[in-house]
Formats: sequence, C-alpha cells, structure tokens
Amino acid sequence: MDTQQAGDTTFLRELKVETIIGIGDWERKIRQTVSIDLDMGADIRRAAAADSIDDALNYKVVAKRVQQFVADSEFRLVETMAEKIAGLVLHEFGIPWIRVRVSKPGAIRGAKDVGVLIYRAKA
Repeated sequence: MDTQQAGDTTFLRELKVETIIGIGDWERKIRQTVSIDLDMGADIRRAAAADSIDDALNYKVVAKRVQQFVADSEFRLVETMAEKIAGLVLHEFGIPWIRVRVSKPGAIRGAKDVGVLIYRAKA
C-alpha cells in the first residue's frame, strides 16, 4: 500500500502568499498571489490521545514557515516553488511525505488557475 494512503494526513488548503513568480519581464517586477495546498503525512494518534499540540504537526507553524519562505523568495516557475516547498517542509518538520499543489490564479485567460501538483517522500 502507498505510504500516502496508509497513514494520516494533516492538510492546509488555499494558503495565499504574494511573491515574485513568472518568466515575463513584467512578472519579475510585481508581486502576484499564489495559492498553496499541502497534504502532509503525520501520525496523529499520539496527539489525539494526549489532546496536545505538542504531539501534533502544528499546521499553524507550517503555514507561517511556508508563507515566510515563499514571500521572501523569487521563482520563475511554479514547478520550482513546489519543489522548494516540498523540500523545506520534509526537512524542517520531519514528515515522511508531502503533496504540494501550487496554483497561480488568473495566469491564463479563460482558466480559473493553473499550476502543479507534486508528491515527494523522504528517501
């Protein structure tokens, strides 16, 4: 069974962050809003039993870290942003796997948004 399907998941949806993103000259001069979804592998049994945030993957801390990282960085591609977010969260929060969705609302005329969805696991 896939690790992602076998365990528990802590998630964040539609985390909005303004950053420099894009390949066009005009995009390198303005901040654009991206939307980020994270699904993170986390065994929640200990936190649930203790009813304590100290035993949980603290999604507020994860959200603040990702927001800070993305806001302070510049990217040309959403692919690069997704990879960097995945690596950051896997490394800093010690989770076994992560699924990252990065979308750039309004980037394509006629489409609500465009983006990428990646799954990464610790080696």
